[in-house]
Amino acid sequence: MQDRYTGDIGDYVKYGLLRALGEGRRLGVAWYRFPDEDHNSDGRHVAYLKNPRQWRHHDAALFDELDRIVDSGQRKVAAIEKSGILGPTKFSGAILSASELTVPQRRVWRCQWFESVQTSMQDCDVVFADPDNGLCKDEKFGAANQKSWKRLPLHEARMLAKGRTAILYHHNTRYPGGHAEEIKHWQDQLGTRTLAVRWRAYSARTFFVVNPAAGMLERLIRFSEEWGPKAAFHPARGPSR
Repeated sequence: MQDRYTGDIGDYVKYGLLRALGEGRRLGVAWYRFPDEDHNSDGRHVAYLKNPRQWRHHDAALFDELDRIVDSGQRKVAAIEKSGILGPTKFSGAILSASELTVPQRRVWRCQWFESVQTSMQDCDVVFADPDNGLCKDEKFGAANQKSWKRLPLHEARMLAKGRTAILYHHNTRYPGGHAEEIKHWQDQLGTRTLAVRWRAYSARTFFVVNPAAGMLERLIRFSEEWGPKAAFHPARGPSR
């Protein structure tokens, strides 16, 4: 997550999903917040807010709040936290930046950063992780490499999901066989009960629901139907209950 993404169309579906699945549960959000970059146009897709007839009906309260935030010019993660739009949620938002440290120091710092996330989320029964680029294999993750910090290594995903539900953001890639095969791959890695919903607006992103609590299957199916046709539900690869 970067501050500059706040309120874009990806945010709209993301918070809509969290509101649908997190209602009545102790929700925690681990932002995996990365410093703002300016090398691309990511985060500029806010034109949907000028088209309420097409978009507002999905979640009117959320739509109006994101419209207010974008219009205010305060497109920051802090604005989402202060808005209360996610209800009584715990947030872990320490920024992923330690450029002043040496390589060995950065490795230690990154491990301590994740430990602090785990500590802040310990009372939550649903945790959402929001890395810029999504999931990656452990061997592709460099704890001392700040660019790697835009990713969520598999071992951290599994730790966040231990004993509870985890909702994980993943930005789809040019995976061999296409996005459907990519989703199957990560479902197999995360556990055969893992559900998923793919959102296809401007760029494809998938939200994986690991260890879904009772009722979440029905909620996710309903969400996909109500937010369609850009939302596609992907069932678990094994028993979902």
